[in-house]
Amino acid sequence: MHLPSFLWLWKIAAWSMGLSIVAYLFLAVTGFWMWRVRNGEDVRDFWLGHWDRLGMWRSLHYTIGISMVSLVLLLLAIGIVGTLGHFGSLGHSSHLWAGLAVVGLVLISALSATQINSQRPWARTLHITVNIILFFGFSWVSLTGWSVVQKYLP
Repeated sequence: MHLPSFLWLWKIAAWSMGLSIVAYLFLAVTGFWMWRVRNGEDVRDFWLGHWDRLGMWRSLHYTIGISMVSLVLLLLAIGIVGTLGHFGSLGHSSHLWAGLAVVGLVLISALSATQINSQRPWARTLHITVNIILFFGFSWVSLTGWSVVQKYLP
């Protein structure tokens, strides 16, 4: 059976993965700045002179976080559709497990972020811990993804 090329799908996946990693890095930076503002350190907003600096960083952090969750879910959909379309089944490499782990970690991180407040100190700890583990998850999925990409290149 002659199937159409899925190269266009892999290009979208490559861009989504790259943007997910960039979003992760921006989330680390904005999270660090939120921590500094919350702890009363003198943080100068050289491009914005807002009084509510923590609110500004929180809004930016949430916006980037929602974007990263969307990109990771798009990657999940592309991975499933592309793999089923190309191979007819899933589970041809450890990339599936790495991807599912990253999706799970991203969703746990996002859900824990919605629970952060002064009455739930565990939520911030969980959020930060999951995001540190997510660094290793992104590394794992990137390494396994490289071997998958080699299968699809002509």
